[in-house]
Amino acid sequence: MSSAIPIASAAIPGSIETMRLVRYDDAYSIMVGTAELMNDRHRDSERALATVTCARLGGNAAPKILIGGLGMGFTLRAALDALGPRAEVVVAELMPAVIAWASGPLAHLFTGSLDDPRVSLVEADVNRLIQSGQAQFDAILLDVDNGPKGLTRRENDRLYDGWGLKRAHYALRDGGILAVWSGGPDRRFKKRLRRFGFDVEEHRYPAHPGGRRHVLWIAVRRDG
Repeated sequence: MSSAIPIASAAIPGSIETMRLVRYDDAYSIMVGTAELMNDRHRDSERALATVTCARLGGNAAPKILIGGLGMGFTLRAALDALGPRAEVVVAELMPAVIAWASGPLAHLFTGSLDDPRVSLVEADVNRLIQSGQAQFDAILLDVDNGPKGLTRRENDRLYDGWGLKRAHYALRDGGILAVWSGGPDRRFKKRLRRFGFDVEEHRYPAHPGGRRHVLWIAVRRDG
């Protein structure tokens, strides 16, 4: 593999770290420090976050879904492919640079996703959208900061602690799904989901065939 070619960089709100977009040959990667958050060749688990969730919503012709984190658009694209024409997909992305990359150097990955009439892209912390009202979403998909054990912003931990899970439970409709992507397992988080009103399944999906397995938690909101 060739050395990394810098494409763009941006400060991360609330962090001393910088997010960088780099290219290796014809592959793109988003990095924070020496850690790789994602690349455009290892996308299967991010797509599974949407496909597994949307399969559970098959009986709902017009679901409203919130996706936390735009990234390289793999979860969004998979959701749009799985959902019908009456679906509504809200994407919350905190960093304006990531939004700019989606229509700039990474436009070839998005294949028109952001122009889809079902999509609303909001420059905001996904926490703010989760807190904006009761029973407003059929599913919340979170691929933020590598999961419960974050890398970039301490504020992101609030998504995964007891307070955040209470808010997610409040924001979901009856039987709604909180789907969480993580770079690795976390038994405490799985227990916490159950403690705060969710029935939980844990799945392992490789980032690519034969690659490292990432974790998806599919947590269904219990009534009450």
